[in-house]
Formats: sequence, C-alpha cells, structure tokens
Amino acid sequence: MILRRLLKRATVRLGILIYQANNKIARETLPEFGNTPRNLRIDLPRRIVNPERMFLGDDVRLGPGSLLVAITHYPTPPMQHPEKNQVKQEFNPRIVIGHRVTATSNLTVAAVSEIAIEDDVMFASNVNLTDGLHGYENANEPYKYQKMFRIAPIRIKRGCWIGQNVVILPGVTIGEYAIVGANSVVTKSIPDRCIAVGAPARVIKKWDDTTQSWVPAAETETKQGASAGIARA
Repeated sequence: MILRRLLKRATVRLGILIYQANNKIARETLPEFGNTPRNLRIDLPRRIVNPERMFLGDDVRLGPGSLLVAITHYPTPPMQHPEKNQVKQEFNPRIVIGHRVTATSNLTVAAVSEIAIEDDVMFASNVNLTDGLHGYENANEPYKYQKMFRIAPIRIKRGCWIGQNVVILPGVTIGEYAIVGANSVVTKSIPDRCIAVGAPARVIKKWDDTTQSWVPAAETETKQGASAGIARA
C-alpha cells in the first residue's frame, strides 16, 4: 500500500515536470515573427512556415496542433510532380493576428494573399482559414498539380466567435461580434453582430439594438421593410 502511494506520487510529480518542460520548450522554440509580440503562447505540436510574414498581437494563445503557413510559391515540394513541368506561382502573403486572440486547438491559417484576424477573436477547435484554393479546371489532372485560384483576402473582425470545425473560404469577411456556428462552411461575408450557421453558412439571427437581444433574421428584415414603407409614405 505504501509503495503504491509513493509510486502514484512519483508519477504525478513526473507528469507535472513533463508538462512544465513542454511549456518551456514551446516558449523557447518560438520562431522570429515579423514583429515582437508579448506574452505569446503557441502550444506544441505546431507548424509555422515563413514566420517573418506574420504579425501577432500581445497575449495571443493558440492551442496544440496549430498550422500557420504563409505560402510564398506554389507548387511546394510535396505538390511537385517529379516529372511534370508545372507552372510556378509566386505570392506575397501576410498573416495578421490581433491582440488576445485565442484558439482551442488545431487552428489552420494558410495565406497566399492576406488573412487578418482582429483583436479578441475566439476560435474553437479545428477551424480552417484559407485565402486560396487548389485549382480543379481539369478533371483529367490530379488537383494537387493544378494552379491555385480564387485567391482573395480573408478578414475576421474584432470580437467574433468562430465555432468548432468551421471552414472560412477566400474573400470572406466576418463582421464585428459575429458568431459562426459549429461545422459551418462560410462562402460569403457575414455582417456585424449576426449569427450564421450551415454549409453554406446563412444568417439566422441578428442583434437588435432596440431590444438588446438576438432576434430571427427574418424578423429584423420585416421591421426594416416596415420602416422603409413608413418613410416612403
């Protein structure tokens, strides 16, 4: 019994030491970004490519499994066929992450143009932001060997909440204090202070300043239509 207790204490202590060592390694192995953020934490494991093209705010917390990639050319080596003469694309990417942005885990930010995340944005797990897509113009050619296309910047405005497993496609802007529900695919921009869900995502609720509450999107559109009718009368 005594030996079992001692073994349990030793195991717990070892676990604490490993956890502390992991945190220290994560801090001390952070790459040099385009600026010098304060109090930054990006947990291990992680992958960060071309960090000099990334600009991060203070007090950012990104959980394990983060993938931050500023893509300067395509194809990259894994996408290069050894015998094909592929068209080479050059890019000037930029990733901007504001102050106090948090992500639970497995955040993917892949930029060939620009992805900007403003202050106080909250990401759940497994969120994917990509501002360029693999081409699929030729159904007789593996898609990994085709040019990237539909390249357009992404902006996530301040205070947003992006739910689990959300995919945000090129050219999308998520408005201030908007909420995107879990498992949504955002193909079009979302206005400020709206709740959007689905694949493709659509707005289901909007914030009503008069009642200081969320109301169904159809209800706010009805009110706006009635107001416009009164104004015309």
